Amino acid sequence: MKKYVAFSLILAFAGFSATVSAAADITAGQTTAAICAGCHSMDGNSLNPAWPKIAEQHPAYLVKQLAEFKAGKRTNAIMAPMAMALSEQDMENVSAYFASQTKSAGNPDTSGTTIGEKIYLGGNIASGVTACIACHGPNGSGNPAAGFPALAGQHAMYTQAQLVAFASGERNNDSAKMMQMVAAKLTDAEMQAVSAYIEALK
Repeated sequence: MKKYVAFSLILAFAGFSATVSAAADITAGQTTAAICAGCHSMDGNSLNPAWPKIAEQHPAYLVKQLAEFKAGKRTNAIMAPMAMALSEQDMENVSAYFASQTKSAGNPDTSGTTIGEKIYLGGNIASGVTACIACHGPNGSGNPAAGFPALAGQHAMYTQAQLVAFASGERNNDSAKMMQMVAAKLTDAEMQAVSAYIEALK
């Protein structure tokens, strides 16, 4: 039961979904992706673990992030000027392109993944931490209809940094503060462990 303690959250936010136009042009997106390649690589598999892998990410999620970087709702000194130069169509095209790429396997440090697995699958009832599986699925594939991103194989360093940012409120572009509330209840050790577990997911 505890593994699915927050399943109702999916239902509550099922109406939320950024949409990507059926007119998204992957070929045009590949051209636009050239400006992203310095950090994310042309196939969306960043080599620097501080930068996220975006290959196979849900295109609507990528569009949302780009739009919010452009609008200043999500802040990042590198991404803001990159997004500023993109039109809505550019965002849809480049997001569709990266979504079409194949994500590389993670290279996890498995030393803390037992704790990470417990958090991901069952949360922490004592501290009120919601199980990650409820929104991101058993294999980390996310829920595009609800706007929840795919996580499997993501660099642990990047995931942990985002959890820290959500916990502090530095990142606050999550729906109804869902991630902020979860992350704020995680200890540093739990953040590190669950991030390692996520990178190990396939």
